[in-house]
Amino acid sequence: MPASQAVDSVVDAVLRDVARREAGVSFREIKARSRDMEPTRDVRAALLRSGCGVIVEIKRTSPVHGPTAPFSASGLSVEDVACAIEDGGAHLIACQTERVRFDGSLADMAAAREAVSLPVVCRDVIVDPYQIHEARCYGADMVPLQVGILDQHRLEALIDRAESLGMEVMAEVRTPEDADRALRAGATIVAVNSWTFDTNALNRHAFADIAPGLPTEVLKISLGGVRNARDLIDAAAAGADAVLAAEAVMSHEDICAATRRLAAAGQHPACPSRS
Repeated sequence: MPASQAVDSVVDAVLRDVARREAGVSFREIKARSRDMEPTRDVRAALLRSGCGVIVEIKRTSPVHGPTAPFSASGLSVEDVACAIEDGGAHLIACQTERVRFDGSLADMAAAREAVSLPVVCRDVIVDPYQIHEARCYGADMVPLQVGILDQHRLEALIDRAESLGMEVMAEVRTPEDADRALRAGATIVAVNSWTFDTNALNRHAFADIAPGLPTEVLKISLGGVRNARDLIDAAAAGADAVLAAEAVMSHEDICAATRRLAAAGQHPACPSRS
């Protein structure tokens, strides 16, 4: 696991935030609430649609690119952005909820989910069981677990906890070793994250290097580095069932049109597909 100061700083900040929220709503209470939510939406069915699926991530800002156009230039609401993504043909919506680096919130995710019928992916640094239950309370249908920052016991326990609430788990991996650990933990949806956690450097070869070693039955997501339709088709050719795109859409004021370009590429006859 990475042991850089940057990683430790983010995880420590996340845990402080969790402790603050737990002081207001106890673990016992958040568990009870999470088990009384409406059923999750079908993430797996969305990912298994024909072509290469598109997951668009709503984010207000990023440590690499700064504030995003829909919020900084257009002044759109989260609900506006979510509806534009759905109208553009995305398969799923991801919502960045991490406060520390992305100015995200669980309230943003809840608002986005309320506005659309698509499954919603929580995007956060999840290291504590409290966060799993909390994500379900705010409507998450799938949660991410970054394999490289979790020991094996914690990884397996968090997967079990999320699945017990009806959510899917997206195991985020950055190395072949991460991928092996994700599979040992029982992950069936694996996202290869091309961004390093500690330095925010982009490795455009990460998916092509790691995906061929994953079993056929595992759903594979290319996360990071998808800038345009050509990148999507390249990811599909390397085995991606879906891509998770953020800046490729969020750098544009016309969210619907930017989403539609990617979604159309994913359905093009030249685009490789599982089905």
